[in-house]
Amino acid sequence: MTEQPLITLRGIEKTYTVGTQAVHAVRGVDLDVARGEYLAIMGSSGSGKSTLMNLLGCLDTPTAGRYELAGRDVSVLGEDELAAVRNREVGFVFQTFNLLPRSTALQNVELPLVYAGLGAAERQERATRSLEQVGLADRMKHRPNELSGGQRQRVAIARALVTEPSLILADEPTGNLDSRTSEEIMALLHDLDRGGRTLILVTHETDIAAYTRRVIRLHDGQISSDERHESRV
Repeated sequence: MTEQPLITLRGIEKTYTVGTQAVHAVRGVDLDVARGEYLAIMGSSGSGKSTLMNLLGCLDTPTAGRYELAGRDVSVLGEDELAAVRNREVGFVFQTFNLLPRSTALQNVELPLVYAGLGAAERQERATRSLEQVGLADRMKHRPNELSGGQRQRVAIARALVTEPSLILADEPTGNLDSRTSEEIMALLHDLDRGGRTLILVTHETDIAAYTRRVIRLHDGQISSDERHESRV
């Protein structure tokens, strides 16, 4: 029996109203993503890739269509239910890291577990393990301004991993990093891929997309191509 995809999109639409004008950001997208896939979503500014990422991450809801994540139709959920799904099923990695400046690396990684209602001892144990996984065992007590850009992104990746989510979404994860540090972060993401994680990168950089095994290109809110290839790693 074929395993059910982690992600199933059917006829996904997202329309915004700007003034009196309707803007069709995503138009009729159909997409299946299997568990353990590593893929990139590419497109120029205005192509709909950020809107699609927000929909995939349950940060927004579609105007029309059906979105199933881990077998559950999330396109019909209210805000509180979506927040619970996000915290349990999705880990986010952002270009700007989105770390709390006055909190240590450990406290930043613990945050999703606070929202999940876990006790202090279990939070600390899981956050410690997550930071060890990204090579920051010796930086747990450091605050973001005491860390390099690459180390901050590692903290963000550890935070994304700490809830053991079904899906990791990385939005331009190397956008604020130099080329050498970018390679280190992409190597880390590759290690997560080898561990069976489902990873979706949103990027406009062809060399970053080359690390994945599948590239989906968007144009005017629609999928213009969907290609599989060998990873460059």
